[in-house]
Amino acid sequence: MQVIGICRFSYLGHGGFQVEHDDLEERAGFLYDPARMEERFRTFETLTLPSLRAQTDGDFTLLIVTGDSLPAPYLDRLHALVADMPQAVIKTHAPGKHRPVMQEAINSVRRTSKEPCLQFRMDDDDAVAKVYVERLRETAHDLRKFSRGHRHIAIDFNQGYLVGLGATGLSASPTQRPLTTAALALMFKPSVKLTVMNFAHQKLAQMMPTVTLTGEDMLLRGHNAFNDSRQKPGVKPVDLTPLDPAQEALFRQVYNVDADHVRRVYAGA
Repeated sequence: MQVIGICRFSYLGHGGFQVEHDDLEERAGFLYDPARMEERFRTFETLTLPSLRAQTDGDFTLLIVTGDSLPAPYLDRLHALVADMPQAVIKTHAPGKHRPVMQEAINSVRRTSKEPCLQFRMDDDDAVAKVYVERLRETAHDLRKFSRGHRHIAIDFNQGYLVGLGATGLSASPTQRPLTTAALALMFKPSVKLTVMNFAHQKLAQMMPTVTLTGEDMLLRGHNAFNDSRQKPGVKPVDLTPLDPAQEALFRQVYNVDADHVRRVYAGA
């Protein structure tokens, strides 16, 4: 089964953000603000990419979608970060309606197959456990008989941490919230050309069968001032506790996320 993970990297388009902007020019100013872009690159380098580089099952595609207006220095930097990652494919798209653009991008890397297609989405400040792709594929094989009667099924690994990053390293808070992106995937019949980006992840249980797997740490969800979901007023703060040495070792073992690497990248930020 083909496994595709999609990561939007500051794609400039219509929709796709909880925070609205009056026009694309205003949105571009928000997306490409130097402070925001530096934070995006730091989290992408220290959370997202290490976890995907270390997958025990390396047979997957990491689709990175950005805008054709991404300033050239940032695009060059993005290419340099994934140059050693054969799974990574960068696609640039002109501004368009968010869901159709993402659907086109995903289907452009989807292979013709009689097997279901597994798709997950992650932001550039998320991570998954090193065994994620392996566990996802195992679960999908277990669901093959059940999947014959359904166009799509959600496979929800719900356990992990909300995580913050800074010059002092990592801080975190455990989470088991259902239908959290990063370790949430959709299993599509071969004939279905919809994608994981055609659905609001919080509402999946209203639209398809969902299988929830818990008890194993599988995701890291970045928590920082630039989160789209944290731009609106009235958002509840989350208490994150600095990791102790044993927890730092756990993060290295489970996610390939290294607190020392975080400290180096954030030094002087």
